[in-house]
Amino acid sequence: MKYKQKMKMNQRIEQITESTLVVGADIAKELHVARAIDFRGIEIANECVFSNNNTGFEALLLWMKELQEITGKTQVILGVEPTGHYWFTLAEFLQQHGIKLVLVNPHHVNRTKELEDNSPTKNDYKDAKVIADLVRNG
Repeated sequence: MKYKQKMKMNQRIEQITESTLVVGADIAKELHVARAIDFRGIEIANECVFSNNNTGFEALLLWMKELQEITGKTQVILGVEPTGHYWFTLAEFLQQHGIKLVLVNPHHVNRTKELEDNSPTKNDYKDAKVIADLVRNG
């Protein structure tokens, strides 16, 4: 790995600390699935299924704030796989509310999902966890 690439990777990894709530969201046309982990990759709570509209985004925001209160996390980083155009409105909503959004390469998600359970099957719940893990690992 070239030095500049290694430095970028290190900078991304350094963003994830003990005080970071890492959320991965699998984006779809109507319903999204979000899962939250800590800096070690331990799942913090049950998933959050939310609609692709303002009401759903508010539900996601409330879920993340509740997790922050329960766990004492002060920072949230949410990762999405930018396939299609359905993530645009969520990205705008998160930006308005000061939540850091990270885009995860769809190719990396596809290559990594088999590591989770030794199966390449597509599943919104599984994909959300894979996305969160990829964000955590830089």
